[in-house]
Amino acid sequence: MLALELAGKPYVKSRHSAKLMAQIGRSHRSVEFKHQNISAVLEELGMPWISGYRPKKNYQNAIFDAIDRYLSHYPAAIDQARSAPLPPSSTDEVFVTSPSPAVEKDRVPRRLRRLVQKFDPVERDHRNRSLGRAGEAFVVDIEKRKFAEASRSDLAQKVRWIASEEGDGAGYDVLSFDFTGKERLIEVKTTNGSARTPFFITRNEYGLAIERPEDWRIYRVHLFATGPRVFTIEPPLEKAVKLATETWRASF
Repeated sequence: MLALELAGKPYVKSRHSAKLMAQIGRSHRSVEFKHQNISAVLEELGMPWISGYRPKKNYQNAIFDAIDRYLSHYPAAIDQARSAPLPPSSTDEVFVTSPSPAVEKDRVPRRLRRLVQKFDPVERDHRNRSLGRAGEAFVVDIEKRKFAEASRSDLAQKVRWIASEEGDGAGYDVLSFDFTGKERLIEVKTTNGSARTPFFITRNEYGLAIERPEDWRIYRVHLFATGPRVFTIEPPLEKAVKLATETWRASF
């Protein structure tokens, strides 16, 4: 169903549910709840889930093994996405508020932690250059549209895709502006997962955030495959996210 949805092809959920009910002898409510459990695991893995099956985390260990087997056998399913996201009707619906701080709840099940480590969404998004470039192109378009909608074609024409024109290394991906014309240095972080999916920050990006805190911003693009949304993060980063050292540079 998810593959069909991402491909923009029609399908009927009730038919899939009926087929499952006949195969396993469970009620409609049970099948629907299990689909929501699957969505909850996919959310932890930084993957899109089926529209209408909102994540529910009352999962059992058996579901982790089943998802592990499936993704190991069909690795292409991990990064499945639309070649181009559905365009929003206006930029107003794209920008959303950042997620609230996580509330400490029950410990993450051991099997789920192992599954996330095996299919690490942070490392996967970091390596996925096509996803990263698609997210950057999306932000360039959104920034231009934002100014066009406000009758500021002068600013729209000045928006530049720095990462494409000059390559990585500048510490940001897109040069844009606020409505007064002040520069906005945008670092784009894109995922097919939810707003809470973690992401990497490089030393160079962190350094520029400290050097130019009034100008530098992260645009966290999430739900990219199914309906992109963006929230912004501004320095100091420590007030918005938890930063943890992931790798070390070794030298002699």
